[in-house]
Amino acid sequence: MDEQRMEDFRQRLLRLKSELEESEEAAREAARPVVLDQASVGRLSRMDAMQGQQMALAGVRRRKEQLLRIKSALRRIEAGEFGYCCICGEEIGAGRLSVDPAATRCVGCVDA
Repeated sequence: MDEQRMEDFRQRLLRLKSELEESEEAAREAARPVVLDQASVGRLSRMDAMQGQQMALAGVRRRKEQLLRIKSALRRIEAGEFGYCCICGEEIGAGRLSVDPAATRCVGCVDA
């Protein structure tokens, strides 16, 4: 992979990382604990709030996982290992990396 293409992937990964970190701040409010005081909140409203909280927590987990994958891809760029399958060592296709720049496996190893 040429230097320009590697730099393009690095910039894209940095943008994705920044977006995830910003959305993490906004999601913290939605994931805060639900008040269980039935006098101030009806039972159905409380159940709806609890469901919303669980959905927000699932989103937090997904963002954290994606952030780890992005940080790992940035480390691979710095180490000169970006774009190669961690299983077979073959180059990961440019199309696959354009869809998911944090991909660690080639198409053949993902299916295996």
